[in-house]
Amino acid sequence: MGHEASLITQFVNQLFHTHLHDNVVMGIIAFLIAFFIFIILKKDPEIIPTPAQQFYEGVLNIINSMLEDNIGKEGKEFLPFVTALAIYIFLSNVLGLIPGFMASTANLNSTAALAILVFLYYNYIGFKKHGIKYIKHFMGPVWWLAPLMLPIEIISHIARPFSLAIRLFANMFGDHSVFLVFLGLIPFIIPIPIMALGLFVCFIQTLIFVMLTIVYLAGAVAEEH
Repeated sequence: MGHEASLITQFVNQLFHTHLHDNVVMGIIAFLIAFFIFIILKKDPEIIPTPAQQFYEGVLNIINSMLEDNIGKEGKEFLPFVTALAIYIFLSNVLGLIPGFMASTANLNSTAALAILVFLYYNYIGFKKHGIKYIKHFMGPVWWLAPLMLPIEIISHIARPFSLAIRLFANMFGDHSVFLVFLGLIPFIIPIPIMALGLFVCFIQTLIFVMLTIVYLAGAVAEEH
């Protein structure tokens, strides 16, 4: 990215004598936090749910509803993947609001990796469900349009990971750049309104990424008529 490494990245590099970039270190931290949360919440549910349990169950219910609304009952099959994706992206986004940290999603390499993962996953699901007939999804509603529709659909699908990656990167880079500017102007008092707005942007960008992922999955599993 061409900027000075964050304080946490500098510390990790000095501690382990490595030369990792911000997005790698912050991505690992987000993964470890998500994994730790999963381990804690995986324990037997309390008879009286804790606030953390209620929040986690609420997230699962919201994502499950989104899957069912767009895909139907079989959408529940994708709940683990989509939930893990949502939690990881949100944590990665939020880390950028903590002084000394950076958001891995403010780096195009990280968002590209996530977008490629989604692209490979929904196409894998498409072939898994339909077999070679999945190709029909790219050929249009009638056979005689196939020569025209096939290249258009291929270009459209290839553009999806680019769109996912650039949208998330651009919004998070811009959001955290603005946050850092205000933090620099008021170094001893975190600007609460800007932080609240940043947290809202983190949530919205996670929601958009997840929604588009669900839409792509819905298209992959849909039956061709």
